[in-house]
Amino acid sequence: MRQDGTVVDAVIFDLDGVLVDSEPVWEGVRRRYVKEHGGQWQPDSQRRLMGMSTMEWAGYLHDELGTAGPPERIAAAVIEEMAQAYQQRVPLVDGAAQVVRRLAGRWPLGLASSSPARLIDAALAAAGLTDAFRLTLSTEEVPRGKPAPDVYLTVAERLGVPAARCVAVEDSTNGVRSAAAAGMRVVAVPHASYPLEPDAQQLAALILPHITDLTEESVRPA
Repeated sequence: MRQDGTVVDAVIFDLDGVLVDSEPVWEGVRRRYVKEHGGQWQPDSQRRLMGMSTMEWAGYLHDELGTAGPPERIAAAVIEEMAQAYQQRVPLVDGAAQVVRRLAGRWPLGLASSSPARLIDAALAAAGLTDAFRLTLSTEEVPRGKPAPDVYLTVAERLGVPAARCVAVEDSTNGVRSAAAAGMRVVAVPHASYPLEPDAQQLAALILPHITDLTEESVRPA
């Protein structure tokens, strides 16, 4: 049961920042690309980018930061560099795989990520978690990225579970906003370098210091 009395029928994870400590990698790759192509990185750029779909963040790099080249070319180049980084090492969060396996034994799991499918597949393969999720979905495959609720609503629909009976596990402000807008209970595990905005703190039903603190009891508290 959820704290509001609703039964939990599925758990939906974010990927970046929850299972894979990739936000610093994304920031480094994008920041470097912007600098090398005539743009100007801003102090709030990473916070604003977190949760955007591929074409949304590529458009932001072009339109707002002044990066040269069409968004399609920017996206392809950044994703290729991320893929090369993942070939060297996927920065898995310590203990995350064990948490996923444990919860997969209790609930069907979905994954709602802003990463492109290519990087989702690489990260889950490196973690040995490809078979742990009933469904994975990239925001590339829905009309709007986070903080819009599209990706969470679509994952719930494809799992055959009402969104109100799902628990989402998120790390970022836009991710928490997205899952909450979908009507889900949100467990937040924020990255130390990217703390939640005050409104996201209020939207989260529970904030945990580390993914290993995510237990069956925190998913369905008494």
